[in-house]
Amino acid sequence: MPLVVHPHFHRRRTGVTAHTELIVPELGHHLETWAVGGHLAASVPRLAWRELWRRLRTEPLVWHAHRNNEMLVGLLLRLLGRRVRLVYTRHGSARPSGLTRWLAARAERLVTLNAQGAEWMGLPSTIVTHGVDLTRFTPPADREAAWRALGVGGQRGVGVVGRVRPNKGQGDFVEAIAPLLADFPEWKPVLVGLAKGPDAAWAERLRASTGDALVLAGEHANVVPWYQGLSILVHPSYAEAFSMVLVEAMAAGCCPVVTRLPHVPAVVEHGRTGFLFEPGDVATLRELLRMLLREPERALAVGRNAAEEARARFGVGHEARALARLYAEALELPD
Repeated sequence: MPLVVHPHFHRRRTGVTAHTELIVPELGHHLETWAVGGHLAASVPRLAWRELWRRLRTEPLVWHAHRNNEMLVGLLLRLLGRRVRLVYTRHGSARPSGLTRWLAARAERLVTLNAQGAEWMGLPSTIVTHGVDLTRFTPPADREAAWRALGVGGQRGVGVVGRVRPNKGQGDFVEAIAPLLADFPEWKPVLVGLAKGPDAAWAERLRASTGDALVLAGEHANVVPWYQGLSILVHPSYAEAFSMVLVEAMAAGCCPVVTRLPHVPAVVEHGRTGFLFEPGDVATLRELLRMLLREPERALAVGRNAAEEARARFGVGHEARALARLYAEALELPD
């Protein structure tokens, strides 16, 4: 059985951090898999550098890098190890730099998250979408009761989950829903996520624009209760490589209303598992929200469809099995 290592050389928690914390234990059901580096949850299996150094000289190793600095270390290990295979996942939501493409070309296997990312890299790649923990992100028994338990008022919730800043689109959400609130007082709008520095002042201005009806819930280590309480999850972002928030919300049975980013139509079927609108199209977003606020049962039905889709396609087990096959292919390549 080969040794699989996922490095994590980043000081700040990001989506890649959360992904590493989820995929390493799941891969452990298939292959011996460890993380190296820091700033990960204590529950993530770690391999000491001394043990890694001892083993890479005597047995096959798959080094799965997620950032450029991790790929550079992988290239060094390949010079020193007996049989080191490099796998690189490109997570970015913008065009890659020349350095990124140069490094990715030196991996035995390249993973991209969507068709646009694959096109941008301009290299042979395998699309493997991220998965979520389907034992954690589950629909509630009673969504209205789950919303009341959050204690923020209203009978039902509609909102955005994620870092609060302009390119995540919360301004479009607030602009779209503010004129609807007087007609649908049973609905409470909310932003769940961290707002820092100038973004915090911007978030306060957004709240003021709704007559303080908007709830700024802040950052939460456990977002599951919010997904289970929200009937409608709006994801108005202007750029994402692959949105974990979207698939987490789907798995929890929210009705997603999402910007039509390049990867989204492969995840959400408009009208059945969610609703799509163009980034920045506030008027269309407002009409979609008006329809769903008026027809809460439709939002619930679409949320049920979304949960079924997530269970069928977006569990972390699906991702782990795809990566295990990729590692086997890399190891079968000639030295």
